[in-house]
Amino acid sequence: MTATKHSNTSSFDQPLLSESPHPPPQQYVIVLPPYPHPHRHRLLRKSCRRSLYCAATALLFLIAAGYLFWPSDPEISVVRLRLDRLHIHTRPKISLDITLDLTIRVRNIDFYSIDYDSLLVSIGYRGKNLGFVTSGGGHIKARASSYVNATLQLDGQEVLSDVILLLEDLAKGAITFDTVSGINGTLGVVFFDLPLKTKISCEVIVNTRNQTISRQSCYPEVSEVS
Repeated sequence: MTATKHSNTSSFDQPLLSESPHPPPQQYVIVLPPYPHPHRHRLLRKSCRRSLYCAATALLFLIAAGYLFWPSDPEISVVRLRLDRLHIHTRPKISLDITLDLTIRVRNIDFYSIDYDSLLVSIGYRGKNLGFVTSGGGHIKARASSYVNATLQLDGQEVLSDVILLLEDLAKGAITFDTVSGINGTLGVVFFDLPLKTKISCEVIVNTRNQTISRQSCYPEVSEVS
């Protein structure tokens, strides 16, 4: 009896599920950066512009505040100069007796008060100093003015060659005087007192007929009043 052999090769030739001839396709994951919303760019631009406008406005405000509140010298001017007495002596030497009444205005243009110790005014004629007068101190409020009256009286003032020129000016009805005014004091800035020294020179033309100032031109001086 012949035994029949059963071949099991077919069962071994079948591929297993884990050994598939076609492996599954590989999967890739691409990570992209987050893309901002299109309206976000507009918001950022508006924010930058707003910041620039705010910075420019703040800078302009600081410049304007510094210009307004920065301490400056007071303004000094001669508002009245009256020639009350003028007498010429020819003996024993040529000399003058002269009396001048002055009103000086000190204007404080700052936002701080001023305390000055004294006001000195010197008067000259054609480059020759005739004399000076000193007044007492005072207090000037912020953005205010103070008027100081002073009288300069000279007796026996020698003028020599200037007498002829003075007589010519009197005949014309106008005399030009040179005045130098100066104050020493302190400027009250917040909690501090800053030293203050200012000096101004003026050319004053006095009308001898009505005893008024017809013209005045002033400019600040650098040196101190002595």
